Amino acid sequence: MIASIIIIIVSGALLLYWFRFTCILLVRNGVEEVRTLGVAIPGSFSFSEVQNRLHSAEELDPLHHALQNDYQVLSYLVAHASGLKLESFEERLLVWDYKAMQVWYSLTKTAAPAQAREALGEMAAVLGIIAGRIGQRAGLQPQA
Repeated sequence: MIASIIIIIVSGALLLYWFRFTCILLVRNGVEEVRTLGVAIPGSFSFSEVQNRLHSAEELDPLHHALQNDYQVLSYLVAHASGLKLESFEERLLVWDYKAMQVWYSLTKTAAPAQAREALGEMAAVLGIIAGRIGQRAGLQPQA
């Protein structure tokens, strides 16, 4: 009985470790991929502005709200636009990472603002990657 509980706990911890490590790698590689492809992302999204303002803004909630608006727009596009579905497992992992960072932000925004800033930064990076991939599928022209 005790051995089964220990195995379950260790397996859960290893699953969480795998998830975080995979998401960190996907975000790092995805940011570079979007930069090298140079896909034009419409200016109506605010995730790049959020990344720029993270180091200077004292209030984090307006930045979080802006990211939530971007997420809702991207979710609507994925759900309703033809050919813009999240096709790969990696893209689904990025969405799960966004949601996990959203929970982490809500847990740390008052107790550990530095961790909350990092969570917002990762959320903005995930949205940038997803928007870049959607833009690539939509055939948006590279930036000049």
